[in-house]
Amino acid sequence: MFSKILIANRGEIALRIIRACRELGVRTAVVYSTADRGAAYLGLADQAICIGDAAPAESYLNIPRIISAAEVADVQAIHPGYGFLAENAHFADICRNCRIEFIGPPVSAMAAVGDKVACKKLAKKAKVPTVPGSDGAIDDEKIALKIANEIGYPLIIKAAAGGGGRGMRVAHNDVSLRSGLKQAQAEAENAFKNSTVYLEKYIEFGRHVEVQIIGDHHGNLVHLWERDCSLQRRHQKLLEESPSPLLRTEVREELCAAAVRLVKAAGYANAGTVEFLVDAKQNFYLLEVNARIQVEHPVTESVTGIDLVKEQIRVAAGAHLSFRQKDVIQRGHAIECRINAEDPSRNFAPCPGPIHELRLPGGPGVRIDSHVYAGYQIPPNYDSMIGKLIVHRATRAEAIATMRRALGEFHIAPIKTTIPLQLQIMDNPNFHASDIDTGFIERVLLNK
Repeated sequence: MFSKILIANRGEIALRIIRACRELGVRTAVVYSTADRGAAYLGLADQAICIGDAAPAESYLNIPRIISAAEVADVQAIHPGYGFLAENAHFADICRNCRIEFIGPPVSAMAAVGDKVACKKLAKKAKVPTVPGSDGAIDDEKIALKIANEIGYPLIIKAAAGGGGRGMRVAHNDVSLRSGLKQAQAEAENAFKNSTVYLEKYIEFGRHVEVQIIGDHHGNLVHLWERDCSLQRRHQKLLEESPSPLLRTEVREELCAAAVRLVKAAGYANAGTVEFLVDAKQNFYLLEVNARIQVEHPVTESVTGIDLVKEQIRVAAGAHLSFRQKDVIQRGHAIECRINAEDPSRNFAPCPGPIHELRLPGGPGVRIDSHVYAGYQIPPNYDSMIGKLIVHRATRAEAIATMRRALGEFHIAPIKTTIPLQLQIMDNPNFHASDIDTGFIERVLLNK
């Protein structure tokens, strides 16, 4: 086991990793920007190192400063959390070249699955279903129009690098394809320094279902079943649950087996997520692979009883997985609501600023992952998520009831949050019936 780890991230995931390390008896160093100087979780780490100004490029995305902090702190490994440099193969390579273990997949596996075009080719070899679309990158308008004529509209334009809904546009005709292609390329270049995009058939009314996987460096690789992440806005998740209330048993097993086939073909180790789009007939198609721990990992932890962050650290230190596939059983139902400092009534405008009042929910089956507190100043420089509310109960109906109760107890003022929208979801009969899809929130709830 490592004796000390550097956490190259911020907010609730930094706190989550600190807690896992404390339980493992591993000391921690955490980096922070000037915007996060007053964060309470810094006091829970054994060491805190300021690495720069608030802008991510000056701090959490600044590789030389993070490596310097790791050397000053004399750590054996770096945990990147999610976002920022978590899926940056170049950063992982630099860490290992500096004899610092990167708590994540091998660089070769990150390269194999990190580029969506390359990942799609790998999926075809592994016999994992993919959405019909271009065979590779598209940079020519005429070729894009030719492909559209062959597979038909609607199409979705996607950035080959990155995620989070950036560099994505849906096209319903030639005009929107031409404009969307330019917009997606520009957005991808700005967000990921890579303007490469590709085309796929847009599956309307699809469900987003993903499979959690984890493997060690001794050839053991398993899935931890699936999460349904269909409730989204602008391609960003708002609510996740496990198990998916949609899938038939045989489809669930096929989906999870396909995820394992794909990551095995990539030579994968450590934690990751294979994301699929499921159509109305429960045909499933690969979307992408996230080569990191995900925001929604507590949903899987709740239904399997497995601590994914601890397992990540053990695996990176060279240990075997502490369980086998036959040991991974889904028990009960878990739901996670992301609590974002955003105003849904103003097109989800970010709401940075001070938190003067904070009352957190509790009770049986309730978990809160959050770094905020009364008096905390939400900075405007980063993602607006300030916490996650997770419930775990015996049935989906009980989980919904507990989530509704917990959301009602959750009080944050004066900032606006997504809590009112989450409550609206809990009261929606379509959600209760699991009659939803990835466009449900924008099409139904936000258009009333």
